[in-house]
Amino acid sequence: MNVQEVRKMFPILNQEVNGSPLVYLDSAATSQKPIQVIEALERYYREYNSNVHRGVHTLGTRATDGYEGAREKVRTFINAKRTEEIIFTRGTTTALNLVAQSYGLANVREGDEIVITYMEHHSNIIPWQQVAKLTGATLKYIPLQEDGTIALEDVRSTVTQNTKIVSVMQVSNVLGTMNPIKEIAQIAHENGAIMVVDGAQSSPHMKVDVQDLDCDFFALSGHKMCGPTGIGALYGKKELLDRMEPIEFGGEMIDFVGLQESTWKELPWKFEGGTPIIAGAIGLGAAIDFLEEIGLEHIEKHEHKLAAYALDRMSQIEGMTIYGPKNPSERAGLVTFNIDDVHPHDVATVLDADGIAVRAGHHCAQPLMKWLKVSSTARASFYLYNTEEDIDKLVEGLVKTKEYFSDVF
Repeated sequence: MNVQEVRKMFPILNQEVNGSPLVYLDSAATSQKPIQVIEALERYYREYNSNVHRGVHTLGTRATDGYEGAREKVRTFINAKRTEEIIFTRGTTTALNLVAQSYGLANVREGDEIVITYMEHHSNIIPWQQVAKLTGATLKYIPLQEDGTIALEDVRSTVTQNTKIVSVMQVSNVLGTMNPIKEIAQIAHENGAIMVVDGAQSSPHMKVDVQDLDCDFFALSGHKMCGPTGIGALYGKKELLDRMEPIEFGGEMIDFVGLQESTWKELPWKFEGGTPIIAGAIGLGAAIDFLEEIGLEHIEKHEHKLAAYALDRMSQIEGMTIYGPKNPSERAGLVTFNIDDVHPHDVATVLDADGIAVRAGHHCAQPLMKWLKVSSTARASFYLYNTEEDIDKLVEGLVKTKEYFSDVF
């Protein structure tokens, strides 16, 4: 993978911020978009903007082909068995809420258990809190090891015959931990539970095979994988989706509407009420084409290299605390950290003055912050367009930040 050639495909990177070349290190929040995706969106709006499924005119047919073609691209991208197992959503959050509200409320009862981990994003905590509250079920947490990893013996001791749902992120957006989803799914199934996977931080960076993982549901977001905002997808095994009821009702998702009752379309359309996210889906399809042309295996290898380089350089800064696995091969391409006596927001502000964009805050993971015994952290996250030079600039900025606050206080 020629990173310099890849960078040329991202117009936003060719600019200055606060008088310095932009160093974008916040891809875990949202990735930048290549020209191929931008042009695909523009082409839809310029050439064949139309609603889908409903019209027989030429523009409607082209829009429908683009929309449903994108669904097939998502299917092959994660290796689902059937195209109808792919539901378009607004993103990972909407997908997880769909599973919680449709499958969870219908299949969980008082005395049952829902199992998650302390590292989950709020999107994979709050929906299950609500299901537990409404059904009387118990929400349980798999313990974490000291380095922020999951031990399978802890999974086995937490998941029981009373567990109905296990929901775990494949990659932590804070720790970079890559969780053993396949093994956790096996334990869940042995106990009669289903396995739900938050794939927001994994699908942009590594090859995902939902059949190999044997997960029952898998959620992803387009905007984290070079696609537009406002589009994502939920994969679900057909036998489960067939039994689930829609949670949004209106046009497009119906088969027949009578005065007192209605019937639904077949999969996947029964879950996609109203005018769908047509342009977003087409843009996501273009992003998948782009990522597959580059090669997910090359992207993952590149990010592991960057993570190793960043861990080595940043660990040499005195007063730096780095969270998550210490072995670069065991973590994704991000580094979450704190500098002694400097608030993460101050770190991010000083770096931004030099055109370096990092994240600061609780990263929508407040239970994990409590587990780490901090209120917030700073995070630098990498993607296919980042370089070792970007990390060098980050390290220079962190040293500058540390020296500045040492002088002030």
